[in-house]
Amino acid sequence: MATFLIDLSPGDMQRRLGDALGIYVDAMRYPRGTEDQRASMWLEHIRRRGWTAVAAVEAPDGPDASALSSAPMLGVAYGYCGAPDQWWQQQVVQGLQRGGADKADIAALMNDYFELTEVHVHPRAQGRGLGEALVRRLLAGRSEPQVLLSTPEIDEEANRAWRLYRRLGFTDVIRGYHFAGDPRPFAILGRNLPL
Repeated sequence: MATFLIDLSPGDMQRRLGDALGIYVDAMRYPRGTEDQRASMWLEHIRRRGWTAVAAVEAPDGPDASALSSAPMLGVAYGYCGAPDQWWQQQVVQGLQRGGADKADIAALMNDYFELTEVHVHPRAQGRGLGEALVRRLLAGRSEPQVLLSTPEIDEEANRAWRLYRRLGFTDVIRGYHFAGDPRPFAILGRNLPL
């Protein structure tokens, strides 16, 4: 079996939503049932400007495109253009304001960026470079000058996600941020594009 990266259309994501959310739940170690709570949000994201998604799938060497579209999914990543009416951007702007950032600096950062919303690799496939491959494919050719993401804070940044983001050149925008409704601290990271 070989691993292939494929682009997902909105229809592909709708059709494979259960597979993608299963990877999300397993990778994040969330309890079963979390995928039911997230499904409507992921479907709403598909309609956002600039939405793009990629998946890593496992298939025999040399399969045709139709075989890849239904091959077992090992990882998924997606994102879209940030916008002022989006909850995540509003939260980040509030965090920057609370941190004392200048209005002009906030505007420069938040006016034109790609939000790397989700990147997840199934635990059995982690450590094989799939996360980096997904991020690189997702961000290739983006026209936005920068990419932003949020990730849970981890002591000493000691997990695969943090190592990936640092290896790809993401730097701190905000640290220790608490999103409304989530008790965990998060980091907002960003970097200029292209990668």
